[in-house]
Amino acid sequence: MKLLSFNSFLTLIKYKVSLAVTFTATTGYLVYTGYFDLQVLNLIVAVFILAGGSGALNQFQERKYDLLMERTKFRPIPSREITPKNALLLSVLLILTGLIYLYFIFGKVPALLGLFNIVWYNLLYTNLKRFSPFAVVPGSLVGAIPVLIGWTAAGGFVFERTIVFIGFFLFIWQIPHFWLLMMKYGDQYEKAGFPTINQSFNVAGLRKIIFSWVVATSAFSIAIPLFLTELSWIFFMIVFLLNITFVAVFARLSFGKTDVVNLKQSFISINVYMILFMGLLILYHLS
Repeated sequence: MKLLSFNSFLTLIKYKVSLAVTFTATTGYLVYTGYFDLQVLNLIVAVFILAGGSGALNQFQERKYDLLMERTKFRPIPSREITPKNALLLSVLLILTGLIYLYFIFGKVPALLGLFNIVWYNLLYTNLKRFSPFAVVPGSLVGAIPVLIGWTAAGGFVFERTIVFIGFFLFIWQIPHFWLLMMKYGDQYEKAGFPTINQSFNVAGLRKIIFSWVVATSAFSIAIPLFLTELSWIFFMIVFLLNITFVAVFARLSFGKTDVVNLKQSFISINVYMILFMGLLILYHLS
């Protein structure tokens, strides 16, 4: 049997997405505790393993569609670096390991949240997006759950207003993030049989929709004083300036020339914005 290379293994578990999931979970943990400890390392390992298993399971589920798209046809399963059966076994092993790790180290609530995210992403969203271009709206809940896993792993209550705020921010942020991908790769998704929002709106209309979601995300994050207790004015002004800068940059990118470079820069800017905002939350609570 051919051994899967390390790079192919990373591709199979969608390591970039898994790292992003791990980062948001870690944010939830640090915002609650206000300090680093050895337990945060356990959280990082558990969440990364779980997210990697979910990513591998997703690639197993979409192996036939991946073969039809230029950007995905070289993934390990369609390129035959690993058989579908072995990919499925590996994904199940990673998911079970991650869930067991969460349960025995942090308790049932983080583990149940992790299980919920697997069900929501791999059973609901993965199937729903084959029928609706708006599947990303309920699917974006997947991006909000990891920060709750981190928060509850640290001992927090799942419905406390601070973590609900952060979770909802991640929820609405994911929608324009995904639709930017649709603008860039919509023709490939359509070739594979997926309905896309590109089929309902022209480029100009889609850019306006995405920009509206960006503004909504920014406006919600500026409402941070309503959700974080004892918020300093200095911190609020930093968040405010970050949002003003982000919206201005995104507006320039969105309504300039409709080329691939602008789409790439828009995608980078929205990701950098999220990382900076989450990083500010971590730094503020560590201070």
